[in-house]
Amino acid sequence: MCRSIKPLRLPDRPATEQEIQEAALQYVRKVSGYRKPSKANEEAFNKAINDIAESTRKMLESLNTPSTEGVSHV
Repeated sequence: MCRSIKPLRLPDRPATEQEIQEAALQYVRKVSGYRKPSKANEEAFNKAINDIAESTRKMLESLNTPSTEGVSHV
């Protein structure tokens, strides 16, 4: 596991939109091996960031945490 990966959020507060976007960017950079994509790959790179950020939001919304237990996530 990469030691430079930092936790996205603390369990006592929800992740911010900026934190979600930064985590998605970090993931795409790690998986692709590129810090910045070429012009030819920029669209795919940005789409992957947006897709991962959306999946992350959905996952975080569905987690049961001490601050959300008892709250319906429907």
